[in-house]
Amino acid sequence: MQQVKLFKSVENEVGNLEKEINDWLSRSGAKVVSITGNIAPQSAKPDGGGGLGKGSFSPSDVFVIVLYEIGS
Repeated sequence: MQQVKLFKSVENEVGNLEKEINDWLSRSGAKVVSITGNIAPQSAKPDGGGGLGKGSFSPSDVFVIVLYEIGS
């Protein structure tokens, strides 16, 4: 049976996200069917003085979906 594992992080911590996913794959013994990811568009920080002209952006969210099967 196929199952889904979701991972979420921010773009400036992609290295940590990669390690988290690889560690989980090693521990779980999951057989990966597919991996899909998405990075959200950047938006100005909600500090009241933001705006596109200031160049101050929050890190974008990164979302990874792993479709996998557990070996029997």
